[in-house]
Amino acid sequence: MKTYLLLFSFIFSLTTFAQKPNPDFIIEKVKSKFAEVKDYQVDVKIEVDVDFLKVPVTEAKIFFKQPDKIKFNSDGFALLPKEGLNFSPLTVLQGDYTSIFEKEEELNGIKVYVIKIIPLGGSKEVILSTLWIDKKDFIIRKVESTTKMNGTFTIDLKYDSKNIKYSLPSSLIFSFDISRTNIPKGLTGSHTEEEEKPKRGKDKPKIAKGLVTITYTNYIINKGISDSIFEESKKK
Repeated sequence: MKTYLLLFSFIFSLTTFAQKPNPDFIIEKVKSKFAEVKDYQVDVKIEVDVDFLKVPVTEAKIFFKQPDKIKFNSDGFALLPKEGLNFSPLTVLQGDYTSIFEKEEELNGIKVYVIKIIPLGGSKEVILSTLWIDKKDFIIRKVESTTKMNGTFTIDLKYDSKNIKYSLPSSLIFSFDISRTNIPKGLTGSHTEEEEKPKRGKDKPKIAKGLVTITYTNYIINKGISDSIFEESKKK
């Protein structure tokens, strides 16, 4: 009898040890933490690093209100998809999706969960995202997303001690594939139409990465923002 009990205890301990963390539970922790942010406004500085564009540093202000209202005020422009400009957990966790726990690892000395997100339905631009989620604070430290039309982009996020409890970054670096990005004509900058044309033969350029660094300062969180601010944005 004692032998059976020992064997059962051994098997149970192995089963418990082998259990993987529940990805849905981890994601819900991330989402519930961000849900504490009802609204915010913040000053941002945007620096674009693209070989054929000379872009001045852009300063702007972002207004956000749950669940998805956003306004971006700037006199210049930002070469950046909306996924990076107003990054939140809801950016890649909207609608129906399947989550898959991949592994645990260290990212820049921080222990993280690595979770795959596969959107369901086939109607979204993003077809696969990988999230690196801080095991201690349940914030997203890194995102890598593959899209249908614009290649793969990566977002690396940093947080300061003041706003980490709100899951709001102090800075992020957004990298993307220039050759897969639709850059509209007439952008403020010094590139020409000739520079926009793809070269042929041996002069054909290699895939180039664009980098956008965004720095966030002067957060005002949960102080109330009027809906009229976002209505003005729609009229423009």
